[in-house]
Order: sequence, then structure tokens, then C-alpha cells
Amino acid sequence: MIVRQTYLEKLKLMRDKKIIKVITGVRRSGKSTLLEMYRDCLVSSGVHTSCCQYINFEDLRWESLKDYHALYNHILENLSPNEKNYIFLDEIQIVPEFQKAINSLFLRDDVDIYITGSNAYLLSGELSTLLSGRYIELSILPLSFKEYWELVGGDKKTAFNKYYLNGGFPYAATIDNKEVRLEYFRGIFNTVLLKDIVERKRISDVKLLEDVIRFLFDNIGNIVSTKKIADTLNSNGRRTTSGTIDNYIRALKDAFILYEANRYDIKGKEFLKSLEKYYIVDIGLRNLLLGERTRDIGHILENIVYLELLRRGYQVSIGKLDLLEVDFIAQKEDKRIYYQVSASVLDEKTYEREFAPLKKINDSYPKYVLTLDELPMGEDGIEQKNIIDFLLEEN
Repeated sequence: MIVRQTYLEKLKLMRDKKIIKVITGVRRSGKSTLLEMYRDCLVSSGVHTSCCQYINFEDLRWESLKDYHALYNHILENLSPNEKNYIFLDEIQIVPEFQKAINSLFLRDDVDIYITGSNAYLLSGELSTLLSGRYIELSILPLSFKEYWELVGGDKKTAFNKYYLNGGFPYAATIDNKEVRLEYFRGIFNTVLLKDIVERKRISDVKLLEDVIRFLFDNIGNIVSTKKIADTLNSNGRRTTSGTIDNYIRALKDAFILYEANRYDIKGKEFLKSLEKYYIVDIGLRNLLLGERTRDIGHILENIVYLELLRRGYQVSIGKLDLLEVDFIAQKEDKRIYYQVSASVLDEKTYEREFAPLKKINDSYPKYVLTLDELPMGEDGIEQKNIIDFLLEEN
């Protein structure tokens, strides 16, 4: 089992703060394991096990607590008196109107509440209204390459090649058999598709949704629009509209399967309102649907870097500079970094294409070109880095 140290440290900083800790992320990304690790940390620090209540609502043992009154009463009955109690509620969105129980528990001074959920509905509607300003979200992703390498060991290049193909879902990283691993991915995909999207959005045309997902997975790193997707599907005999595509994309984002990167006009200093790029939560799911594709190496590397920047706490957008494009602008408070991502820049034309946008940016923020090349080059203050080394850097 890999220790998710970065996330654990964040939870430790939040301990006993009068705020609800909401842990979100795609299914099987490690939310439950993170809660268990954190609970073990509390016990190691001197918290008695009787002061920790852990309920996973995917476990049938807790079926009777899927009524929020029953849940609230159960927790009250099991509180340790005159002690701080730590309440862990895993996949809480399964409980209808759970926010009423959470809100009442929050009024008590003797509880510290941690909840997890696998879709963004967790923080929408009444919960957001009731708990405005009283919760903090910790969004977790599948394993970073650094975590993956710690888990699988061996040569870092060999490990990266596996990570590139199989992604970072924690349990999938322990499965050596390709067919078994694909079945595991299929289970994740079907669960997300049916429970977190089809059921919640009441989608009747599941085949159309799957076609939209395939299109988006096939176009990671490409500028797309809902109209383009609708036109492509219509030309292939699938009747749909831009409005339907927009609803499906929102559902995929809510299920933490898809991430949207908006475009930012570097000269005009404003975000553009159309033609976003999309990236997926894990390459393993893409390979499940599309197969392993070596021709997409550049976009897959982009996807990996994009997720890494999110893990490091950056807001990530796509840069537009006249007719040129910067792959990523990573922003955190007053810190900004520009990134270009390419498999290699050893070819002269590729080198010019990747360095040209960064050369045109007239500010003093750091600028990097990330590649798989072993012999980094650079000019005009632009530094080239090996992607594997970048992924292994300390955050």
C-alpha cells in the first residue's frame, strides 16, 4: 500500500479545525484508503479507537443508516463523552439528504467531520447553501508518477513506460496481468458511467454518452467545441445537439472523469469563452476504450503533466498568444509558470515550434519545455527539462 503523504499532510493541517473536510475524486482513486490511513495516524498520535467512527456507505453493513435520521442518531449514540470524536463518512452521497445530518453534527464542538464523495453533486445544492464557508474540499487524483514508482519500484524509465500505458489507479498498479487489469478498469468505468452519470442525470441514450466519451478520450489535448462533437456524431449517424453534448460533458466533469482547461489570452489578459481543451483523470481508462496508441504520445504526455500540475495545487489554463499556443499556464497565488510539452525537440522544426511561443512572452515568469529527451537544451531563459525528472521533483 502506498502512503499518500501529500494528502495526509493536508488532512493533518486541517485536524480539529472547525470546518468540514470534504474529500472528492473519481471512484477508486484512493479516498477510502486515505481516510483509513488518516484514522491510523490519529490513533498513533494517541486518539482512542472508540473516538473514531468510520462508515462506508458502499458496505451493506451500513444499509440501515442510509436514512439521515438513523445516521445522525447512530453517530450520537456512539460518541465518546468528554472527548474529541472523529467522524469519517465514506461515499456519503449515497444517503439522501445527508446534508441535514452533517449540518446538525457540525453544530457540536466535540466532533471533527470528514466526508468523501465520488461526484461533484456532493458540493452542490443544499449542502453548499447550508455549509457555505464551513467546509474545505480536498480533491484527490490517482497516483502521481512519483507515488507510482514508490509502489512498483525498479528502473524509473521502465516504471514510467508502465505508468504511461496503465495510468495511476492505485489498485490497478498492483495488477500484472493485462487482461485482469483491463477488467478492473472496465469495472471502474461501468460504475462511474451507470451510477454517477446515467442514474443521476437520467440519461436514456447510454450509447450516445459512450460515443461522446470516446470522442473526448480520443481528443485529449485538442481544442474542441460542443458543436464540433455534435457535428461529428451527426455525420456518423448519431442524432444529437450541442446542448445534449454540453450536458454530457458537465456530467463527466462532475464525476471527476474529465477536466476542462480554459484558454487564456496572454496579451489581452483575459479568459476566452470558447474552445476549451479536455483531459481525462487517468490514461488507463482511455486505453480501455481506445486501445494503446503510440501515435498519441504527445497528447498523453500533456495529460500526465496537466494532472501533475493540478496535484501541485496550480490552476491550469491554455495560453493563447496571437496565433501561437502555450500548452499550460500554471498559476498559484502570485506565482506563474509556462510549460510546453513535447515527446522530443531534437528535430529542428519541432524545436522551433515548441520554443517559439515562450520566446514571445514578455514577462519574467519561469518558462519550461518538458520532453523525454535526455540531453536538455534551452535558450533565452527557457529551460528544457526531462518529463520523468520533472514528475519526480519535490513539490
